[in-house]
Amino acid sequence: MINRFTTAIAARTLKVGGIVLILSFLLDVLILIFPFQPTHSRWQIGLVTALVDRGIVPMVGLGMLFIGYWLDTTEDNNRVIFDLRFPALIFATILGLVFLLFFPLHLNNIRQASDQKVEEITQEADRAEKRLETQLSQAKAQLNSAQGKAQLEELRTRTKTQLSEIIKDENKYKQALASNQIPDAVKEVLKKAKANPQELDKLISQQTDPLSAAQKSADEELTKIRSSKERLEKRARQEAWKSSLRNGLSSLLLSIGYTIIGWSGLRGMNNYSGNKRKPAMR
Repeated sequence: MINRFTTAIAARTLKVGGIVLILSFLLDVLILIFPFQPTHSRWQIGLVTALVDRGIVPMVGLGMLFIGYWLDTTEDNNRVIFDLRFPALIFATILGLVFLLFFPLHLNNIRQASDQKVEEITQEADRAEKRLETQLSQAKAQLNSAQGKAQLEELRTRTKTQLSEIIKDENKYKQALASNQIPDAVKEVLKKAKANPQELDKLISQQTDPLSAAQKSADEELTKIRSSKERLEKRARQEAWKSSLRNGLSSLLLSIGYTIIGWSGLRGMNNYSGNKRKPAMR
């Protein structure tokens, strides 16, 4: 009596738990499909990802449901009043078909999303390069203007005067070399000019060449833009590959699992029903 009572409680608990899991999955589906945007690839990607993540839930529910029915039939064949096994197997077969359709759909959507992301990265990099080219052109035009040349000449003359005073005064020269506030490039100019004062004009021209400095800065910025573009494109392709591999293969495995459960169960029930209908041999 105790064993029969315990078995009945266990069977009922398993069946109720299985039904709850299946219904919770269906409730998730109803929530996830809203807002309904079947033509949007991003909506499809999000829906497929969410359903694949929850895909094992109804499979566990089906297992609990059938174990519950099995416990019922092992104790008393007349105990099963309302049999949910047939609709559960139909549900499993439908899920197998749905997850099978998800496999190519998700791969195609991920490919399109990856291509779109790479295109956006390329366009943003192109815009950044055009802005850089415009800024460089404006800087060159300003420096090549009469006002720019006059300002540059004034800067060189003032720099030459300051450096000449430092070179002529030994104390100022030593203080300048020892100072942490003076850039190393200026110190190098001081050393070379000290050794060869006639090269001071040439050294100043080299250190105060704004066109060369602007071009160098633009080249460095261009290198950063292109490196960032390559890094972002690589990351986008890697993320697409991971999503395709994870969700695509998971969807395919779920499809195989539900198809096996559905078809093998339906065939088994059909054979069982056929055997029951056969008349007993006399």
